[in-house]
Amino acid sequence: REMGEVEVEEFLTDLATVGGVGVNTQKQALNALVFLYNQVLKQPFGTLAHLERSKKPQRQPLVLTKAEIDRILAVMEGTHQLMAKLLFGTGMRLLECLRLRVKDVDFEQNQIVVRHGKGGKDRITMLPQSLKPLIAEHLQRVKALHESDRRAGYGRVYLPDALERKYPRANQQWAWQWVFPAKSLSMDPRSGERRRHHAHENSLQKAVKKAVDLSGIHKPASCHTLRHSFATLLLQSGYDIRTVQQLLGHADVST
Repeated sequence: REMGEVEVEEFLTDLATVGGVGVNTQKQALNALVFLYNQVLKQPFGTLAHLERSKKPQRQPLVLTKAEIDRILAVMEGTHQLMAKLLFGTGMRLLECLRLRVKDVDFEQNQIVVRHGKGGKDRITMLPQSLKPLIAEHLQRVKALHESDRRAGYGRVYLPDALERKYPRANQQWAWQWVFPAKSLSMDPRSGERRRHHAHENSLQKAVKKAVDLSGIHKPASCHTLRHSFATLLLQSGYDIRTVQQLLGHADVST
């Protein structure tokens, strides 16, 4: 009870400056002390205005060269290879790619509309010319699968509630189907309806990790590395940083 705000500040500052603990560890210690003083001792302390907080380390993202990307893609195949090529060719995040719907791929304008990206914002990114025939061929197979599902009494894709109510038949229309549907039907916990969701992120993550190992590249590359590499190669090719920022959907140019 004899220790108050000053002592708590000194202890937490010592954790950061001398102990070198991370941000989360210091926060846990702070939360524990706040609970102790507020709930147990009934002796709340002040604002800790002079507390020196732990700093989150600034790490440079891993970036691969074009040659390294080519080696990874060369040992991939099928839909996983197409997904990985899209991540590298568009700068999309993993879930942004998996949540693409047929209507979002604009072959005429050579662009992809990314819906509900980070921060809930839509944006437009490029559709590489080299991928257009591959995506078109892939969509033919997906459409055949969708038609097969419809004949079996399924084929209704998930839509957000507002759209589901406004356009009750849209969930069966081809334009609203996933570009990368799951291999099998599953029960939708929101509606209890059996339907085909989009592919699961773990599937592509594992495929990329396996490809990195097979390619002999000894770097901890992941799906997100393809996105960082896309941005870096654009900058090296002469694109201005503002354009790259917009393609990536970053609110802050420094990120």
